[in-house]
Amino acid sequence: MELRPLGRTGLEIAPLVFGGNVFGWTADEKASFGILDAFVDAGFNAIDTADVYSRWAEGNSGGESEAIIGNWLKANPAKRDKVVIITKVGADVGQGRKDLSERWITEAVENSLRRLQTDYIDLYLSHWPDPETPYEETLGAYDKLLKAGKIRNVGASNLDAGQLSDSLKVATDKGLPRYDVLQPEYNLYDREGFEGPLCDLVQREEIGVITYFSLASGFLSGKYRSAGDVAASKRSKFVEKYMNARGQRILKALDDVAAHTGATQAEIAIAWLIARPGVTAPIVSATDREQLASLFKATELDLGPAEMKILDTAGA
Repeated sequence: MELRPLGRTGLEIAPLVFGGNVFGWTADEKASFGILDAFVDAGFNAIDTADVYSRWAEGNSGGESEAIIGNWLKANPAKRDKVVIITKVGADVGQGRKDLSERWITEAVENSLRRLQTDYIDLYLSHWPDPETPYEETLGAYDKLLKAGKIRNVGASNLDAGQLSDSLKVATDKGLPRYDVLQPEYNLYDREGFEGPLCDLVQREEIGVITYFSLASGFLSGKYRSAGDVAASKRSKFVEKYMNARGQRILKALDDVAAHTGATQAEIAIAWLIARPGVTAPIVSATDREQLASLFKATELDLGPAEMKILDTAGA
């Protein structure tokens, strides 16, 4: 398995990151253990989660995903050094707002470490911008955690080009750690937020990029073709926005490339992301080993210029 450098972090990751948002939501602990075992045994090594996963599910309060990953690490101690654990802080998990204050980060990291049953987090991300907290305070909190060995690298999710640029300037001016990884929403449908100034910035600054909603909440797998398909899904509230003429145009392009290559729509959508400028690895999720095996194939799929053009044009 070829590993890719994750920006300037010193970490190297395989070309897929597993998205642990499904753990404790659409995958129970037993299924989650099987998925994690298969993912790591296949040579992949990065697992993404957050303290808020999966608070949105009925009966959950947040932390369920981290807790399942922690139980898996406890059951498989030899695998801790083989995996890159990525988690996030700053979402509202009951405190009433998006929060990147030093007080909250200091408290939240201890909660995540306890749930994950580990002494350190490989990559700790600011989940959402917090307009009430200066970058200097947030990065200063991370500086203390880095020096204490509780986290090893820092990054951010959901920043635009201006916000990321401002954070980098504060880090340089104040001698604080900078965000070395970005986690943006990016896929064949959702392109505007990443392509352009933000993509240019991360490449110029050598910032690693791991994309979320890489399959547009499953829409790019091709399984949602009608309103009925959407209504029957647990992901209906995430998928509804794709059910329009542009979404159908993208599905047709995926169908056309699938006919040429023999690959599935999901494999093609992921392969497109892996080949995109600035992207280190897409985050992918699965709820069973069959889905996971299909995603593995995406890393071996080499889309030619003609296929890339078809996809680029449909999703432009």
